[in-house]
Amino acid sequence: MKRFTQTFLVAFAALVLTSNLAAQEQKQNFVTVTTLHWNLQKLNFDQKDWIALEKEYLDKVTKKNEFILEQTVLMHHFTADNSELLLITTYPSWEAIEKAGKKSDELVMAAWPDEKARNAYFEKKEAFYAGNHSDEIYKTTPGVKNAAAKSDKAMVYYVRKSHWAFPKDGNEKEFGALATKFLDATTYKNDLVKSYYSLVHAWGSDNTELVETFVVDNMGDIEKLNEKNRELFRAAMPDEAKRKEFNTAYGKYFTRVHADYIYKSVPELMK
Repeated sequence: MKRFTQTFLVAFAALVLTSNLAAQEQKQNFVTVTTLHWNLQKLNFDQKDWIALEKEYLDKVTKKNEFILEQTVLMHHFTADNSELLLITTYPSWEAIEKAGKKSDELVMAAWPDEKARNAYFEKKEAFYAGNHSDEIYKTTPGVKNAAAKSDKAMVYYVRKSHWAFPKDGNEKEFGALATKFLDATTYKNDLVKSYYSLVHAWGSDNTELVETFVVDNMGDIEKLNEKNRELFRAAMPDEAKRKEFNTAYGKYFTRVHADYIYKSVPELMK
């Protein structure tokens, strides 16, 4: 089972290489997702102050750290925990994660050489957060749908976490063909989806996770994008019997359990 699981996930990481959007080579990156929580006991909470403090760190440290490719901050919109926010950071390799930490420490010392000023800044910054957090590390998969242009407004992130079923009669070739066919016919052609990416487990609590993220303009577009995908799929495969056959073959690779989360981005804090 363990060997099949590993080859299966590797197959998914390679499956979209044959799709139209992956004509250019896409390197696999590593993504850390840190779940933070607001300090709900803080009485004088001001989001503008929080953004200003975090943007100072972004400009002085994160943007100058060559080992960090991208950073996104997402805030709770519709999830089970109103205190959560996600810090999503992308690195070019596993080794870069540790290198980025060391580089950030150097940049912090350069940005705040005075110990008293440094301690005062971080005390203000950390006062916005509770003491607990959690971390997961994922690998990116090829076939990302990139946004046409970087948005300066808050975007809605619809995150769907599914789980691999690892069927005994499954194989990498079949799954790769099915998944490529579905994504090419739907998500990549859906103009409501401004960007799309998927992540698979690298290190963390659940090796069965597949995390898909759909970025849209507003909440209403989430329902519309699902309906649009259904229309696109029917257009690509008009024969109902063939659609049922496809859904049966594709569906066996996933359990019937998935979870949905909706977040809003903080554009001021993106790298």
